[in-house]
Amino acid sequence: MTKQIFLEYENGTRAIATLLEDLAPETCAALWGALEKPVTMQAMHAMYAGPEVMVGLPEEAQGFDPEAIPHENQQVVPAPGDLMWYWQRPMQMGGLPFEWYEIGVFYAGGARVFGPLGWTPVNIWARVTEGLEEFATESAAIRIDGAKNLTIGRVA
Repeated sequence: MTKQIFLEYENGTRAIATLLEDLAPETCAALWGALEKPVTMQAMHAMYAGPEVMVGLPEEAQGFDPEAIPHENQQVVPAPGDLMWYWQRPMQMGGLPFEWYEIGVFYAGGARVFGPLGWTPVNIWARVTEGLEEFATESAAIRIDGAKNLTIGRVA
C-alpha cells in the first residue's frame, strides 16, 4: 500500500505527500518511523534555495541513525512538490556547532539546493500529490509573515 504523509499549517492549509519508496527506500523507512506520531515544528523559509520551506525534525523524532541513510534519489534542482531530507553533522556547514535534521518542501519551480558552502545534494523521498497550490501560497507567505507552525504526520 502506498504510504502518505500530511503537512498542515496551523491555519488548516494542508497538503498530502506520497513517499517515493521505490527511489529512496532507506530514507522513506527512517522518516516513516520518525513520523509514527505527528510532529509540529516551526517552518522557516529557505535563504538560498528559493521556493522552499524547511523544518528541523524535533529530538523526539530523531530515533534513527542519520549516518545509516545512504545517498538516494539525490537532487540539487528539485521539482515543485518534492520533499527532501538532509542531515548535517556538527561543525559541517560553516562551523555551526550543532547537528541538523532537516525536512524541506519545495513548493514552486526555480528551486535549487544551494547553501552557504555551495551546491548541496539532498535525498528526495516524497512528493506532494494533493493540495500543492494552497500549500505553496501559505509557504510563500512565510517570506513576509515569518515562521509558521507546521505539523507533519502519517495519513491513516
